[in-house]
Amino acid sequence: MTQYWPDHLFLVGCGNMAGQMLSRWLDQGLDSARVTVLRPSGKPVADGVTVVTDYPAALPVGATVLLGMKPYQIADVAAALAPLCTAETRIISILAGAPLADLRTRFPAARDIVRAMPNLPVGLGEGVIALFTDGVTSDKAKADIDALIQPLGLAEWIADEALFNQVTALSGCGPAFLFRFIDTLARAGEALGIPADQAARMALATVQGSANMAARAAVSPAMLADQVASPGGMTREGLNVLDADDRLLTLLTDTLTAARDRGEAMARGG
Repeated sequence: MTQYWPDHLFLVGCGNMAGQMLSRWLDQGLDSARVTVLRPSGKPVADGVTVVTDYPAALPVGATVLLGMKPYQIADVAAALAPLCTAETRIISILAGAPLADLRTRFPAARDIVRAMPNLPVGLGEGVIALFTDGVTSDKAKADIDALIQPLGLAEWIADEALFNQVTALSGCGPAFLFRFIDTLARAGEALGIPADQAARMALATVQGSANMAARAAVSPAMLADQVASPGGMTREGLNVLDADDRLLTLLTDTLTAARDRGEAMARGG
């Protein structure tokens, strides 16, 4: 796929996630002179990137807007930004709990609007980005945004927006859950007597190497687990604990359900 860069990228907010996305794009060749970041603090973002503390009188022609502020700020942002948008303005929203219909109501002039839910590894080009739009968005805009997203990692277009909160719970929230798992694996090793610093290094390297192996394997992670676990061996005994009464599946299902439910509550304004 040919790389696509917008004529101008206007970021509303540049927090952790939007910052990771921008950093990756700049590393991959996006001209910093094409980027403007609206940041009330005025804090610099990267060399050559223009930072403004208030909205400009007009958006540059051919601007793509990335909504990267906190979701609760959407009303105030839309009140100031919507009058600047035209039919040529493209909007990418990474706001959790902000349905496409709501975005279309708030930005009526913009034809091309795409919801995106990235996760933090986008900064390494190893993220997962769920994407959704509707039939109003042009095929050209969809293709361009797809090409813009590709350097960030795995881009998955979701056919049904009703699944967006579920997908967000899995891939958007998933890194935090995995970070917690790595920490807990290390603490469990420490509980067995391994020095804390060694347990932390070993847990991180174990997860990193195993994830890389799973990504390259010709079989599923479930099959890999069974291949590692010899009958009657240490690994099998540990897996028996995780597998008993589907306890690990139940725990993770409960975890994703709680995250999904929160996304739905946010969409209702809760």
